[in-house]
Amino acid sequence: MFSFFRKKSRPDDAPQTLPIASTVADDAPLPDPTVVSARPNQSTPERASWVSRLRDGLRKTSSNIAAVFTGTRIDETLYEELESALVLADAGVKATQQLLDTLRQQVKARRVSDPAAVKALLADALTALLLPLQKPLSIGQQQPTVVMVVGVNGAGKTTSIGKLTRHLSLRGASVLLAAADTFRAAAKEQLGVWADRNTVDIISQQGGDPAAVSYDAVTAGRARGRDVVLIDTAGRLPTQLHLMDEMKKIKRVIAKAQEGAPHEIILVLDGNTGQNALAQVRAFDDALQLTGLIITKLDGTARGGVLAAIARERPIPVYFIGVGEKLEELETFNAREFAQALLA
Repeated sequence: MFSFFRKKSRPDDAPQTLPIASTVADDAPLPDPTVVSARPNQSTPERASWVSRLRDGLRKTSSNIAAVFTGTRIDETLYEELESALVLADAGVKATQQLLDTLRQQVKARRVSDPAAVKALLADALTALLLPLQKPLSIGQQQPTVVMVVGVNGAGKTTSIGKLTRHLSLRGASVLLAAADTFRAAAKEQLGVWADRNTVDIISQQGGDPAAVSYDAVTAGRARGRDVVLIDTAGRLPTQLHLMDEMKKIKRVIAKAQEGAPHEIILVLDGNTGQNALAQVRAFDDALQLTGLIITKLDGTARGGVLAAIARERPIPVYFIGVGEKLEELETFNAREFAQALLA
């Protein structure tokens, strides 16, 4: 989900918050005019196409789980096979146990006798588990909204920033990029390509200090009236404590450039890394207090269940998920869509 609030000045200079987009039905009650969420319309052809791509991306995971329900009996063997399938999908032991406990209770309470119906109940249980992750990224309540993006090398961090820039721009937000990954030689050039594709400005320095680049970007964002400043930081392994300290420094310096910033600290995770993704969430959250996640590369893996593990142990909002390299293959996270795709 995504919420964007555009601030405009009234004649008396009092702040007013207006929606850039809204999917409120014509006959629905009008919301509070000062806060309107721009939630994705789940019934559009574009969304249906996205859900289809998501199902294709999770095919390896879903086929392993679906095989459990091909029999005709609901017995202990079915539950044992389902437990193995969920653990192999990297749902994690705790989340798997929670799902199985809920499933057993529902099967008994509803006197279900058809394995296909058990699969539907599992989809409901998984949706309920994932629902705390379904929260909107709110943009525009601060001017600018400063977003610090972190992650390990190879997770797709810079590419995700490019896709996120497109997503925000299409919804009317003006974006400024900051190339604060000054340690990787190609990082600035790569981010520059995304800036050109999206026709947005970029702040960078040749070999500059990451914190200094971040400070300059926030200052420039305020001066130019940008809605969003996206800061690309250097890839960090959570075990490299001295490098994680650099992330903390960037966060402190950003706060000096704008009070209350960064407003969002988003971790980009490679969905192929399975349980290691959960370890990264723990480490980055402990160091930086994450506000959201972007999960990339969910296609071509049998480990799509990792979101269940994250929901069970560290329920940080998943703002976006990606299933490919194309610009449009990054979309807002919906718990029901994901659960159904995982069990298709």
